[in-house]
Amino acid sequence: MKALFVSYNQAYHEEVLDIMQRSGLKGYTFWDTTMGSGSFKGEPHLGSHAWPTLNSSLLIMAEDSLVPGFKRRIKALDEKSPAMGLRCFSWSIDQD
Repeated sequence: MKALFVSYNQAYHEEVLDIMQRSGLKGYTFWDTTMGSGSFKGEPHLGSHAWPTLNSSLLIMAEDSLVPGFKRRIKALDEKSPAMGLRCFSWSIDQD
């Protein structure tokens, strides 16, 4: 099993959910509003006057075999508009 953490500009929400569905992923935990600043390029998403955009985040538990397709689709979406902000991180988890 893998845990996937996806943080993205709120404008991407429907597209990220569509990518999940097309990738065979169903269960997730959703945070409507998350704030932050990327470590590479892009602008902060802080919900302030100076930086008005906000992020949302998902935590998804996935079978290992479903992760590569999901990450490939997420990367393709990010490459269309890199400054908007979209990141996906994964790590192995234990399931008891």
